[in-house]
Amino acid sequence: MTLLGAGRIREIAAELDIRPTKKWGQNFVIDPNTVRRIADLAHLTADDVVLEIGPGVGSLTLALLERAGSVIAVEIDPRLADRLPKTVQEQAPEHAAHLTVITADALSVTELPEEPTALVANLPYNVAVPVLLQMLATFPTIRSTVVMVQREVAERLCAEPGSRVYGVPSLKARWYGSVDYAGTIGRTVFWPAPHVDSGLVRITAQPQPDADRQRVFTLIDAAFAQRRKTLRTTLAGPLQGRVDEVLAAAGIDPGLRGEQLSLADFIRIANTSLST
Repeated sequence: MTLLGAGRIREIAAELDIRPTKKWGQNFVIDPNTVRRIADLAHLTADDVVLEIGPGVGSLTLALLERAGSVIAVEIDPRLADRLPKTVQEQAPEHAAHLTVITADALSVTELPEEPTALVANLPYNVAVPVLLQMLATFPTIRSTVVMVQREVAERLCAEPGSRVYGVPSLKARWYGSVDYAGTIGRTVFWPAPHVDSGLVRITAQPQPDADRQRVFTLIDAAFAQRRKTLRTTLAGPLQGRVDEVLAAAGIDPGLRGEQLSLADFIRIANTSLST
């Protein structure tokens, strides 16, 4: 398959009178080797149905179609969404029938024509974490995730307890599986080039914890709402005044702060709060 290079991407954008916009976080990948690298990290097979968010002109889409059984691409820009099937037909006609394009804001998508088994995307910087977490929550059939995000965001997603950048995204991403930093991408592979590097994050699905996700996430949000405060203060609200009782029963020191707790700790607090 012939993937898209910088010249062809600019030609398509000119044809559509498109200038990448900050509003929609559009930074198109113009390096074929980078899209191959992203697609390879997902370990796709012909049995996979890939969900791609923000395909843009189709750089990554073509590499995904080369490896997976089918691709469902969600694109917010109607001009790009309309052009994508034509691009695939031009570059890889044998794969054209395996592409479905949905014109929508990814945050509004609640159902798809097929159940996705993988999520692979160059996510818009401005909504990367909300989109990632919502897709994983909405489509539990996703087993493998590889996303490219701003490097700082990637580091937050992959951070461990006690790290300076450990926080809500780190914990919530781990609800869905193991989270790994899979590499750094320089800014020169994009058009337009962003002012920061990007990072690759890989999430491999694991059995979800035996706990109420919403309750656990509520505790996580509360614990980090006042980052410098201890659990005795931050969890007083969600634990309805029983904070010392619940934390003692869960074996958690109320003098700790949220960034010192693992996901397992928050799960233990949530479960304990229902049983004490």
